[in-house]
Amino acid sequence: MPYEPGSSQCRVLIDCKVQVETMLMALSRIEASEPIREQLLQVHQQLEQLHDRHRSDPPRSQPSAELHCA
Repeated sequence: MPYEPGSSQCRVLIDCKVQVETMLMALSRIEASEPIREQLLQVHQQLEQLHDRHRSDPPRSQPSAELHCA
């Protein structure tokens, strides 16, 4: 069963991380791409940190609030 995020913000963050991972895999087959891959790894880590912060935020008490990331 695929992972289902609890909010639209989580979905965006997850999608961005997946796209960066896809770029990293593709670039691994290209010589001299190490500097770009290092930058992409830093971007991926920043996205993960943002996702962690979003997951740790207390849920909003509004009835229409979306669920937070699991």
